Amino acid sequence: MENKAVAMHIAGAIDIAKCRDLQLGSLIFGDRDELFFKDQDAYIYLFKYGMISYYGYTSERVATLLNQLQSHTDQWQVECLMDDITLEFVAETPWVRVTNNKVTLKKDNVEGIRLTLMHLAQSVALDYFSRLSEQIIKETRKHTTFLEMHGKLDIGGKKLKRHIGKVLNINNQISENLYIFDSHEVTWEDENLDKLDKDLKRIFDLKERYRTIKEQGNIIKENLSLFKDIMDHKESSRLEWIIIILILVEILDMFILRMFK
Repeated sequence: MENKAVAMHIAGAIDIAKCRDLQLGSLIFGDRDELFFKDQDAYIYLFKYGMISYYGYTSERVATLLNQLQSHTDQWQVECLMDDITLEFVAETPWVRVTNNKVTLKKDNVEGIRLTLMHLAQSVALDYFSRLSEQIIKETRKHTTFLEMHGKLDIGGKKLKRHIGKVLNINNQISENLYIFDSHEVTWEDENLDKLDKDLKRIFDLKERYRTIKEQGNIIKENLSLFKDIMDHKESSRLEWIIIILILVEILDMFILRMFK
């Protein structure tokens, strides 16, 4: 039997605690960051960083699910980033097989389904964070180009601080929500699941894409650190001139008082 596993980025964040009360099926796994439900032959995985992945849902059930989830999210995405992979189930097989467009599992391998849905969600999350990083790099490049052309910055004060805060928030979200280099606990004592875990990371190119985003983030941080140093130097120079002017005013005031005496 074949069907598609699908992952979607639907929001900036999902309230996992509130989603526990939704009638989404039997809870197989849950903590403060994620929930994994089974509903007959269908599965749904929710992640606090705004991702969902599912298998066995019709388009009608997906629409109903999204309506249920919308009130439990922050920064709802009108246009969702999404990706899918084919899941194939074989009645009797001791192994798992992963290709670029298909994962083959034994029919009752629930943890295999969970791993597939989790890594598919991580892949879409990387797409989302990659887009954010590219957008910030473009914005930062405009400022560096202006600096090169005019010898001064076109950004400063609150605008620069907000730009820095945006970069730090993205880096924090990536570090907190993506566990690309960690082996899932279910793989520790099962060779097939361990192989599935490694193969999924390989076909989705998770580690390399994660490193690329982190490197982009570090480059942006270096540029913003330079901007901050330039701004601080400019502020320092302004303060020095203010102090010099105040001293000159004081000297002139004393000189004028003595002249009139």
